[in-house]
Amino acid sequence: MTEHHLPSQLEVSPAAPDRNLALELVRVTEAGAMASGRWVGRGDKNGADGAAVKAMRSLVHTVSMNGVVVIGEGEKDEAPMLYNGERVGDGTGPECDVAVDPVDGTTLTAKGMANAVSVLAVAERGTMFDPSAVFYMDKLVTGPEAAEFVDITAPPGVNIRRIAKAKKSSPEDVTVVVLDRPRHEGLVKEIREAGARIKFISDGDVAGAIMAVREGTGADLLLGVGGTPEGIIAACALKCLGGTIQAKLWPKDDEERQRAIDAGHDLDQVLQTDDLVSGDNVFFVATGITDGDLLRGVRYRAETATTQSLVMRSKSGTIRQIDSTHRLSKLRAYASVDFERPR
Repeated sequence: MTEHHLPSQLEVSPAAPDRNLALELVRVTEAGAMASGRWVGRGDKNGADGAAVKAMRSLVHTVSMNGVVVIGEGEKDEAPMLYNGERVGDGTGPECDVAVDPVDGTTLTAKGMANAVSVLAVAERGTMFDPSAVFYMDKLVTGPEAAEFVDITAPPGVNIRRIAKAKKSSPEDVTVVVLDRPRHEGLVKEIREAGARIKFISDGDVAGAIMAVREGTGADLLLGVGGTPEGIIAACALKCLGGTIQAKLWPKDDEERQRAIDAGHDLDQVLQTDDLVSGDNVFFVATGITDGDLLRGVRYRAETATTQSLVMRSKSGTIRQIDSTHRLSKLRAYASVDFERPR
């Protein structure tokens, strides 16, 4: 396990999430990754997602917190578990908002492609943005070096040049992460005209955002329209990593636009990191399902599995990378989760 500590850790009030939550939370994403990992490459994204949801729900109710799922499987997925508004935790700990994505990258998992992760974020109660059924947002994400210079309302070329200047490089050195979608045809053209490189991702919005912030991934910026829930989860990660996410809600049709207006949203507002999650004591955990730029995927042996996870806390600035070996027979005994191959 490797750790990186940024300056000081303060004690928290009993009403706030406690630092001891970190290792409890990573057990949840490890369970999700190991359960969905059995479905890697099998062509069944619903099977992978369902396995992760079931495993994570079983484990999350053992965590010492009084949580409410603010960002969950949600209305879009018509999910029976880990849905928005569901209470999670054992009810004994602090009041928390919970954001969960059992499989960020279900298609990646189904196809055996890189960067599928299982993610969970926790913050003080009432601090996570409620998207009110607006499923998509236009996003800009970049790291600490250029955070104060970018502006989502500016053309992509402007932001690319600003990032290059902040990093003392040229636009040709900037790599932009973009979801590979037809709606981004114009964006892709503008990025290439600015001279920057593009790293396309087919799914995995949360991992893509973290790649744009974390050193060593080769990415400098994420642009384009992706899921609103994933944007809020990414904001939780950015509270721990530094950098910025800027976003504007992107209703997909007139009905969703009206629903957003009725809910009081200003569709012209640029949402900053603190608008998406205002808390100062945020936990973010992710466990790799498939190998990727951020994490190694699950490895299975006859009776064991190994996982790699990222565990972060905004209040202390601590970032941990945790490599774990799991005895599957012992996990089955206490977790009531089936980590066997799907039949």
